[in-house]
Amino acid sequence: MEYGKLLDEAYKKIKHPENFGNSERFEIPKVEGYFEGKKTIITNFAQIAGHIRRDVGHFQKFILKELAAPGYLDGERLVLNIKVPSSKINQKVEEYAQEFVICRECKKPDTELIREDRITFIKCLACGARHSVRSKI
Repeated sequence: MEYGKLLDEAYKKIKHPENFGNSERFEIPKVEGYFEGKKTIITNFAQIAGHIRRDVGHFQKFILKELAAPGYLDGERLVLNIKVPSSKINQKVEEYAQEFVICRECKKPDTELIREDRITFIKCLACGARHSVRSKI
């Protein structure tokens, strides 16, 4: 057989990425938690931070600042001293991922935060791109 026919057969046997729909390989777990009086307790906070491979303290600072809420870490949980709907917390987690996790060039989550002098960079381990991010949270 000639190369073109072999290639066509191979394409028929494998699934095309276009056929997979819009599912991404990188999915951030949704926030799980409950209200306790006037507090919101996120039970899987450390798990989310681990999934996006970021420092829990950095992630916590961002969430507390963006929600304008006082709070603290209690083991693996984050306790917010106000009631916040999970949809709003999930939105802030997505914003964090867009700014501090996902590469702007290749859109992959395989990145790390690097601090040089007073500037924080996001370095992509997949494509090698470097971008500065806001260092003040």
